[in-house]
Amino acid sequence: MDDENIFERIEDLFGHFPENINILEEKIDIDLQMEYFEFSRNFKKNIISDNILSVKDKLFDKNHSVVNKKKLLVQLASLEEVEAYRVIEKYLNKPDKELKDWAILAFQESRMLLQSKLLDENQVFISTGLGGKGSKLRYFVVLINSFDKNFDELQQKLIRTEIDFHLKKYDAELEEVNFMNSFCSMLAVIPIKVSIRDVFKKAIAECNEYGGFLRPNFVVTNVKTLNYDEINQFVTRQKDEGNFDNEEEGLPGL
Repeated sequence: MDDENIFERIEDLFGHFPENINILEEKIDIDLQMEYFEFSRNFKKNIISDNILSVKDKLFDKNHSVVNKKKLLVQLASLEEVEAYRVIEKYLNKPDKELKDWAILAFQESRMLLQSKLLDENQVFISTGLGGKGSKLRYFVVLINSFDKNFDELQQKLIRTEIDFHLKKYDAELEEVNFMNSFCSMLAVIPIKVSIRDVFKKAIAECNEYGGFLRPNFVVTNVKTLNYDEINQFVTRQKDEGNFDNEEEGLPGL
């Protein structure tokens, strides 16, 4: 899903862009997130607050199974009770290793539920595989050498400088840059209302004033970071499908 899709879908859903948006900051695998929400659907039906709170200490019992702790966490997260929130918060300080991300999701859900109750307005929750920071989402972006060559030292410096400059203009932040043969990958956190496509098209155009060494097409995803083989396979597939023919657009997100 690209940035325009997220922004437009939220506006379509609410008729405007709401202010009460919560972004999951941690990087949590999408498959695990889907498993969490499936658990939530299955184990939140017809629960009784007192019954769940009466067994809260089992969360800290080393002999209590992982599956049962998963169930208890999603049930606690569904209660509009400060006590339930505090229990999850305490567990998150020292969780079972395999349940840390699960506990983060439960804590976020519990906090949002309490905010909705106290503020008397629904909260909007956005989670992606790469997380975010404040009101910004994190994206993995890949730029591609026009000549299928390694980037030289001058090109690398130019990319870092121009991308950083253009991102800062939009209150965005460049977190990481890596060069892998003919690919340049980066992580950036960008405000949700900012068009990633516009930012990177402008930065690429500026870089190309010095030799046209970057393809106007680029890869962007907020699902996960990709290694060299994954990037190469994706770009090769896009070339084969003719998606490099339109030089005014970035490549589709993953």
